[in-house]
Amino acid sequence: MNWNNIIHTIIFLSLTGPGILGNTLIFVRHIYMPALWIEKKPVDLILIHLAFSNIIIICSTGIRDIATVFYFRNFLGDTGCKTVVYLARMARGLSICTTCLLSVVQAITISPRTALWTKLKPQTACQVLPFILVFWIVNVLISSNLLSYIKAGSSLNRSVAATFIGHCYMLQSRHIIKWFFLSLMTLRDVIFQSLMGWSSGSMALHLYNHHRRVLYLYSSRSANNSAPEIRATWSVLTLMTCFLFFYWVDFILSFYTGFSVTHDSSSLNMKTFLELGYASFSPYVLISRDFRVPNVFHAH
Repeated sequence: MNWNNIIHTIIFLSLTGPGILGNTLIFVRHIYMPALWIEKKPVDLILIHLAFSNIIIICSTGIRDIATVFYFRNFLGDTGCKTVVYLARMARGLSICTTCLLSVVQAITISPRTALWTKLKPQTACQVLPFILVFWIVNVLISSNLLSYIKAGSSLNRSVAATFIGHCYMLQSRHIIKWFFLSLMTLRDVIFQSLMGWSSGSMALHLYNHHRRVLYLYSSRSANNSAPEIRATWSVLTLMTCFLFFYWVDFILSFYTGFSVTHDSSSLNMKTFLELGYASFSPYVLISRDFRVPNVFHAH
C-alpha cells in the first residue's frame, strides 16, 4: 500500500466511524423520545430523516472507497456499483432537501407570531411527511440516469470511453440526456439553496434583533426565557454554514477536475473528504448545541 492509499484510508476511517456513530445517536435519540413521554415535534422527524440520509451517504461511499483502497477486484460487480453510486447520489440530494427544510421550519418557528407564519408552521410531525415523500420522489427520479451508465471495472470494455469514480466507472451518455439531468440537479440545488439563504438571513436578523433587545433591557430573565429557541437557531445556522462550505468546495473541485481531466490521488482524497465531511460532522454540530439532551436523560 503506497502513501496515497494510506492517506486515503486515514481520511476514510476518521470520517466514517465517527460519522456513523454520530448519526446513529441522532437517529436513535429522536426515535426514542416517545418512549420517554416526550412529544415528537416536526423538527425531530426532520432530524431523523437527515441522520438516515447521512448514514446512506457514508455507507454507500464507504463501500466504494474500501474496494478502491484495498484493490478488491470484482468486489461489487455491475449491480453493486450501480447500487452504491445511485444511493450516494440520491442520499446527497435528500440531505440537501432535508437541511433546507430544517432551516425553513426553524426560521418560521422563531418568526413573529403573525397569522401567515402560524399557518405555515407545521404543528405535528405528520405534517412534515408529505415534504419528505416529495423529496424522495424528486431525488429518485433525478438520480435514475445513473442506473444506465454505471459499470464495474471488471465488466468494462477498455475501448469504451468512461470516467473513473472510485472502483466504478461512468460511461459517456448522450449530450441531451446528460444536460437534461444536469439541469434538473442544478434547478433542485438552486431552489433549495435559495430557500436556505432566505431562512438563514431571516434567522440571523432575528438573532441580531434579540441581541439588541437583551442589551437594551439588561434583563437576564428575558434572555433566559428564549435561550432554547435561540440555541436551536444558532445550531441550524452553524449547520447551514457547514453544509454550504462542503457543497461549494466540492462543486469547485468537481468543476476543476471535470474540465482539466485530472484525477490524481490528491484530488481523489480531497473529493472523499468533501463527500463524507458534511454527513460526518453535521450530527456533532447538532449534538453539541442540542439543548434537549440533558432533558432526555433526566426524563429517563
